[in-house]
Amino acid sequence: MGKRWREAFAARTVSVLSPALLLAGWELLARAGLVDVRVFSSPSRILGTLIPALLSGELLYHTWVSVCRIVLGFAAGALPGVVLGLSMGLFPFVRAALQPMVAVTFPIPKLAIMPLILLVFGLGETSKVFTIAVGVFYLVLINTMAGVLNIDRIYLDVARSFGASRRDFYLTVALPGALPMIFAGFKLGMGTALLLIVAAELSAARAGVGYWIWRAYDMFDIERMFSALLMMSALGFVFSYALDVLERWVIPWKPPSSSAG
Repeated sequence: MGKRWREAFAARTVSVLSPALLLAGWELLARAGLVDVRVFSSPSRILGTLIPALLSGELLYHTWVSVCRIVLGFAAGALPGVVLGLSMGLFPFVRAALQPMVAVTFPIPKLAIMPLILLVFGLGETSKVFTIAVGVFYLVLINTMAGVLNIDRIYLDVARSFGASRRDFYLTVALPGALPMIFAGFKLGMGTALLLIVAAELSAARAGVGYWIWRAYDMFDIERMFSALLMMSALGFVFSYALDVLERWVIPWKPPSSSAG
């Protein structure tokens, strides 16, 4: 037990020290003139911009706008992805009918269809939410279907022998058995959502972290741009941690060591 505790403590220490050392090295290189601060700035300058932006509430407002879009887009893509993924995993006919369309449309870069999305949904919130939803949908769908297909056939046969209804197959066999893969899809989808929100807000947006980044670039305000990038990193950590906590609550039988957190 003592050895495991020491190993865990050492791992935590390294995880804290490694970014701290990176930031210290970056600051030293910037002060020594070995890093062009006009392009890469320095941690001290970025912090000097980040703190006033947070205290004024301006960056928090733009972050809140992006968070709302991310949550709505994630829900709009994840829920149908789970339902359709369960259906494709359970029923070969549904899988045969839909899998070719998924295989053909999934490789299309989601940013490539943004002009079409803007034409269909306009410049409002719907286009940004839909852009995120499309990216999340495919990842959740594919992972959910894979999770169902990996369920041992004996569980499906037992449920069929006991006369399980279609609802029972969904809720008591397919969904619990596929939950680990579903959460893997959620985590991949959330990472994609964070990427897509910035791209969606770079055009036709008046608020959001992506809008903040574009305005900073337009004014060549490098410290302001890095402040927004740090906020996106913080959002990524918070969403990832929240999904890990939710996963441990929903799947208590999953070994902790297999969790990303």
